Amino acid sequence: MIQPRCPLRTAQVSAPGFDGVEIHGANGFLIDQFLRDGANRRSDRYGGSIEQRARFLLEVVDTAIDAFTAARVGVRVSPHARQDGIDDSSPRETYRYVASRLKARGIAYLHLIEPAATPEDQRFAPLLREAFGGPIILCGGFVRDSAWQTIAGGRADLIAFGTGYIANPDLAERLRLDAPWNAPDPATFYAGGDKGYVDYPFLAPATAPG
Repeated sequence: MIQPRCPLRTAQVSAPGFDGVEIHGANGFLIDQFLRDGANRRSDRYGGSIEQRARFLLEVVDTAIDAFTAARVGVRVSPHARQDGIDDSSPRETYRYVASRLKARGIAYLHLIEPAATPEDQRFAPLLREAFGGPIILCGGFVRDSAWQTIAGGRADLIAFGTGYIANPDLAERLRLDAPWNAPDPATFYAGGDKGYVDYPFLAPATAPG
């Protein structure tokens, strides 16, 4: 087992205002590469079976739990992602196993990238909800109405907004007021500089009475 020892402890996580840490096991990054048999061609104890491909993620999770406690750790996964050769021959079995192992560790939540428009017969949320048993967060193209409908329908407990927050620095207020959203400019997402980063407008202030 990997044995890194993180010097941080719970008090140091909460001191700057953080409630916990989320382990990024999605989008073709390192942990995701270990999970998927389309990318993981290893022949050692980190490759081959689902149990061995999931070993790296679970060791990272265990190390985070050791440092921060399970109640302060979440995990993000993206079983629908197929970019850059990241694929899996049996994704439902792979992610059911991962969810069940995370359930055993009692982590705070499982964060699933599953777009709002995913057809019902292609959704992983019901499968992972059953296997994990704890709070499920979904993200991917949600707006106010689809977020409410998804929560009301029991598909998720929470909805995360990514692009919506990039283009709307006051998104929480827009959600509260059911106000229009700024349109994002994807060409600026990874460009650097102020444009598309700090120049999206806030809602106009309400006109004072009298």
